[in-house]
Amino acid sequence: MNEESPEQADVLDRAASAFVELRPRLFGIAYRMLGSVAEAEDIVQEVWLRWQDTDRETIENPQAFLALVTTRLSINLAQSARMRRESYIGPWLPEPVDTSFDPTVGAERGEALELAVLLLMERLNPTERAAYVLREAFDYPYPQIAEILRLTPVNVRQIVSRARKRLTAVRHEPIDRVEHRHLLETFLDAAQTGNVGALERLFAADVVSSSDGDGIRGSSKFPVLGSERVARFVTAFSPWFWSGAAITWVEMNGLPGVLVSRDGSGVALLAIETSREGIHHLLWILNPIKIEAFERSRSRFVTT
Repeated sequence: MNEESPEQADVLDRAASAFVELRPRLFGIAYRMLGSVAEAEDIVQEVWLRWQDTDRETIENPQAFLALVTTRLSINLAQSARMRRESYIGPWLPEPVDTSFDPTVGAERGEALELAVLLLMERLNPTERAAYVLREAFDYPYPQIAEILRLTPVNVRQIVSRARKRLTAVRHEPIDRVEHRHLLETFLDAAQTGNVGALERLFAADVVSSSDGDGIRGSSKFPVLGSERVARFVTAFSPWFWSGAAITWVEMNGLPGVLVSRDGSGVALLAIETSREGIHHLLWILNPIKIEAFERSRSRFVTT
């Protein structure tokens, strides 16, 4: 068996240190690209394996190289992920991430992180999404994005501008965190008491309720639209859903959200999209796999 020389061990240690330092950023890129914690972690693991096998002496800028590999792998996976989601039972929502430890998930800014925004970005193709994420969240210069995407800087500017306009056209102007939490608190009070009138007053006219359960019993397979229908939908399941449930406030994708538990196990995560007009979107995460992943991520930051 060949023993590793001290020089080789030192080289690998330096490679590992460089990677560990950049890991939050690499995860942040992949997560925004894919809307999935599990898939983002798979990408980061693959990048690490490639980094070990790379002739690192030829790499002048490790950060640029690792961002390039992460983005290209994410683009490839995003193309196949779209096809897989076509077989998903019911609405698909991005997998939430705990942001109590890293509020911006490795980025220069917290852009493209809220669940509602990640969902809107599904309208962009993978290349558009990559250009938008790298520029808006991580503030990469256009020439570097162009190198990553194998495009010209002029093309990248155009892509980012178009993506920004497309998202701005359909995104509601957000309110501050305090108002956001107040709306969610008020919703919870009205939902638990089955107060249809109070719920309707909270909702914007275009409100949507989406339940991500991938076919789990009790989750709606179709989005519910309109303030009256959503209010009646919420009150219809309130007697059994909230009975015996415990509510824990969590930091979810940069905004306050709630974890609903029963008998010590999470049964739902709830996030909302809001504006001055009220609540536009109720995002119910009921898929046990996504809930368990979120609870595991919380356990790294919450002391018992």
